[in-house]
Order: sequence, then structure tokens, then C-alpha cells
Amino acid sequence: MFVEIHVLQNFAPSNLNRDDTGAPKDCTFGGYRRARISSQCLKRAIRQHFAAAKLVGEDQLAKRTKRISDAVTEILVPRGRSADEVPNVLAALLAAAKIGFKEGKTEYLLYLGSEEIAKLASLCHEHWDTLKAGVKVPKGEENGKKKAAKDVKKEAKDSLPAELQEAVLDVFGSGKSVDLALFGRMLADMPEKNVDAASQVAHAISTNEVAMEMDFYTAVDDLRPEDTQGADMMGVVEFNSSCFYRYAKLDLEKLTENLGGDQRLARKTTLDFIRSSIAAVPTGKQNSMAAHNPPSYVRVLVRDGGEAWNLANAFLKPVRPGRLQGSEAGEDLAQLSIRCLEGHLVSLRRMYGGEGVRGDHVASLYDERTLTIGDLLAKTEASLS
Repeated sequence: MFVEIHVLQNFAPSNLNRDDTGAPKDCTFGGYRRARISSQCLKRAIRQHFAAAKLVGEDQLAKRTKRISDAVTEILVPRGRSADEVPNVLAALLAAAKIGFKEGKTEYLLYLGSEEIAKLASLCHEHWDTLKAGVKVPKGEENGKKKAAKDVKKEAKDSLPAELQEAVLDVFGSGKSVDLALFGRMLADMPEKNVDAASQVAHAISTNEVAMEMDFYTAVDDLRPEDTQGADMMGVVEFNSSCFYRYAKLDLEKLTENLGGDQRLARKTTLDFIRSSIAAVPTGKQNSMAAHNPPSYVRVLVRDGGEAWNLANAFLKPVRPGRLQGSEAGEDLAQLSIRCLEGHLVSLRRMYGGEGVRGDHVASLYDERTLTIGDLLAKTEASLS
């Protein structure tokens, strides 16, 4: 069984997701330039909404960080351990996972659940003297020559007692972090501890051809002398206003597996994922532009098999108000995008059939016959039973 989420969302002038130059991200689709919001940006917004809306407790959320020693320090200092010594003790412990430390931070971002972090802290506390005195993190050089990174990691790992090595490795993969179960993780040095994501999130693309615009701004010093003219700061910000099509797919079997077989938690997480996919908005330039525009259209499909369909090809030809065949006078960009999306879905079902659909639930601003978001979630929950 899997769930598909289709969303159409029109944003006011905004720059929600920037590239390396500070401009809104974009792409070419169907031969036309489109506005784009990356899947990474959307997933982070969903994760942040989990916490902000208190859908999930902190103990069921993961942290992506290089500063794992800070989290461990917060746990160990109340237990009487020295904050200055924690990074070295933790570095020695993580040597069992061949994860290197440099200047108090791990060599790459770790995505760890709260339970995993707590268990690492407990191992540090229980084996404090061994890790502090008996285990030395090897240096990267020998006789003036730099060692290969894999040799340094192996030497560090082999310096730990075997039972401690096993205990550290058992920590990874323990616990039930819902965002980690949804979005997965990769540990380069421990591929056997990788978590395959239960969700797939597409890059959001605009249904319309994008027109990038520039905002020239100035700032004036409030304490400038009266006889001084001109601005004391000026600059340019790029922005656009677009109607985005967003798509996500969630594999319920994989989600349940990632959550240790907890079907009740998997069902709750599915509904929380849908809620957050609808409500979460990226934060880029929001203090300057406040583009808080909820979706105009949400469709949730629950399938028992069959094929997953990303409906982006409904917009191979950009939507242009007043130029869509069969459209009614006065229909706006969002309304025309809905028409294109639903027409494309009908065509796909005519060509391929609609096998496996056990729930098809729609909420739309433009059709009072459709569901409210609350009813959509309730009917989706019933379809999962």
C-alpha cells in the first residue's frame, strides 16, 4: 500500500528557495523556464513543521548535525561529567563506527534519532574511564607522513574493546524516529546501518512559465544629518510569483518496517506527513515577502498496488490564464492548473486503467463539493484501514 499527495499552491512574490547566487531556483521543463523548489527544501520544511506544530514529540525526531558532541554534553553534564572532556570521549567511542572527529565535530553530518543520541551518551557515561584513559584516537601522521583516512579509522576502531565496538554498532538503527523513517539516511562508513527512505518527494515546479523579477531596495540611516541625501545601503533581490505543482509518494510497508513494525505509529506518521506536506512552507526570504499562501488544491490517493503517477506532465505546456481550451472566462492560474491536472489524470486512467485505488480524496478552494482538509485527512485514515 502507498499514498500519493498532489498539491497545487500559488505563492505571492517570493524567493522561498535560493541558489548559490541568491536567486530563486528554477529549471527547464517542457522547453520552458519554470520556478522550482527543491525536494530537500520541502523535506526540511516538513521536518520543521513536525516540531513546530507539535505533531511529534522531540523524543521521536532526529537531528542532522556535525555537533553531536553538543547534544551528548547536554545529557552528560547533569550526570557529573566534564563538558570539556566529552568531545574526546565521544570521539573515542565513535571510532567503533569509523566516524572521525575534528575540532569537536564529526567529519560529516550525522542523522541520528533522539534515542540513538541518548544511547551514545549512556555508553560514554558507562565506559568513561576506559574511553578517557585506555583508548587513544590515533594521529593522522606517522614518521612525518600522512596516513590514509581508512587506516586512521581502522586503527581507532581496533583500539576499542570488542564488546564496546559491538555495543556502539548496536546503537545505530535503534529507536523510532519518524522523520528518519520517512526520509532515510546514509552512513558512508556503515552502509549496513543505512535507512532507505519510506517517502519520495519531487522537486516542486511551476505550472506557469516563470518570469524572474528584481526588487531594487535602499535603506536610509535614521541618524544621518538632515543635509545628507541618498541611501546608506542599496541592493537587488530576485523573486517571482508562481503556481507550484508538488508531488510526494509514501510507501506504508517501508515506513512500518523503518519504525520497527509499529503499525499504529506508521499510520499516525502517514497522516502527520500529509498534514505537514499541506501546511509546511519553506522559509527563504519570508521576513521580507511573507508569502504565506496555503494550497488551492490537494489530492490524496491511497493505492493497493498499481503504478505511482507524478502528474507533472499535465504542465508540459505552461498554463496561461485565458488561453486554455475549454476554460471559462475569468479563471485564474490556480483554477486552470487544477483543470489541467484533473484532465491529465483522467487521460492516464483511460490509457492505463485505475487499478488498486482504494481512496481518492480531494480538497479544493474552487469547488464547494470537495472536502475540507479535516475531512480529507479523516477519509484518508479510513482508506488506510
